[in-house]
Amino acid sequence: MQTQQENGQLKRTMKTRHLIMLSLGGVIGTGLFFNTGYIISTTGAAGTLLAYLIGALVVWLVMQCLGELSVAMPETGAFHVYAARYLGPATGYTVAWLYWLTWTVALGSSFTAAGFCMQYWFPQVPVWAWCVVFCAVIFGLNVISTRFFAEGEFWFSLIKVITIIAFIILGGAAIFGFIPMQDGSPAPGLTNITAEGWFPHGGLPILMTMVAVNFAFSGTELIGIAAGETENPHMVIPVAIRTTIARLIIFFIGTVFVLAALIPMQQAGVEKSPFVLVFEKVGIPYAADIFNFVILTAILSAANSGLYASGRMLWSLSNEKTLPRCFARVNKNGVPLTALSVSMLGGVLALFSSVVAPDTVFVALSAISGFAVVAVWISICASHFVFRRRHVQSGQPLSALQYRAPWYPLVPVLGFVLCVVACVGLAFDPSQRIALYCGIPFVALCYGAYYLTRHLTTQEPEHVAE
Repeated sequence: MQTQQENGQLKRTMKTRHLIMLSLGGVIGTGLFFNTGYIISTTGAAGTLLAYLIGALVVWLVMQCLGELSVAMPETGAFHVYAARYLGPATGYTVAWLYWLTWTVALGSSFTAAGFCMQYWFPQVPVWAWCVVFCAVIFGLNVISTRFFAEGEFWFSLIKVITIIAFIILGGAAIFGFIPMQDGSPAPGLTNITAEGWFPHGGLPILMTMVAVNFAFSGTELIGIAAGETENPHMVIPVAIRTTIARLIIFFIGTVFVLAALIPMQQAGVEKSPFVLVFEKVGIPYAADIFNFVILTAILSAANSGLYASGRMLWSLSNEKTLPRCFARVNKNGVPLTALSVSMLGGVLALFSSVVAPDTVFVALSAISGFAVVAVWISICASHFVFRRRHVQSGQPLSALQYRAPWYPLVPVLGFVLCVVACVGLAFDPSQRIALYCGIPFVALCYGAYYLTRHLTTQEPEHVAE
């Protein structure tokens, strides 16, 4: 009789609050804290608001598609399994590796950034020492149990959510004069939003920054990754999607509005984090210390989610028999230890490349990472389109679906088109074009690797379970 380890079954221990905070935790990270300044400086205040509104629409479209798929088929590694089932096994394999690489690269950059955050308080301690500490902490949170990981992510995310709410309230008060500016200048009101005109550089920069915006929103799809480890997924997933989307729109649009109103376009993107600049302008005591702590929390939260997601992708590939069976083995707590260990090793290698070859290897990995998120979203929309068609063609009633995306086929088609347009926008930005130069060959490499490994695994004799 096979043990749980040999069956490789994960445990359903996540609750609604875990799923919501896991998704929020994956999203509210370095993309929001750092990329927003770059986007404001590139597109202007109004252009940034429009870009994030379009990004929010894309997220809503993708999540509606993922919601229907996840409730109908709650599986760990969800969208890779759906892509394999509805778009072809090679596509599913490619989607899994793209997503694995996204979070593995994020692990490396997260540990490096966390080390720099700690140097603010402990300048004598080298960055590599903090990287070792945080590697151990994040690995420990993931290895003990899925429930322990989810609790850790819940509290990491809660700190970020409270900070974002406080930022929106205090920033809004400063915009309209309820809190005085530190230098005694009058409240800016909406002058910074309109000072340079609505779109100072035209509409093209909005197109060019769409992948950066989508990357800032990436992490919402973790709901689909965690579906296989969630209690009562048909009830929990729809609630998590609705609340996550609503909060994301409030947090992101509210935050971007405050940043755009308080930071002149010429100053945006110059500072390390536009959030610190805002708190300095309104004279909040200990702003640098507060935000250094919050950014550290955001980075560790992203690393926590990243190791979880990348480990589950390897588990899912093994479960689908496209990787050796050892990756699908789980320990007594239902944790895929081998898959997590290899993903952590990948994160350490990405960290190493960020130190040794930041301008070559790491830039290429980061570019593929940004491109990969949008490619995964494209696969989710396409999978949903095919899934619904096959469901109807099989003669089953739509009422059999416990969660249905509205306005089919408009939702998957529009989501697909907007994601493709975002990828096309990369070609117009010289600084981001490397994402296409690296991403497209990587996709081709994955397809080739699939057919090679598939051939080898079909030749491999079955191992007898111990």
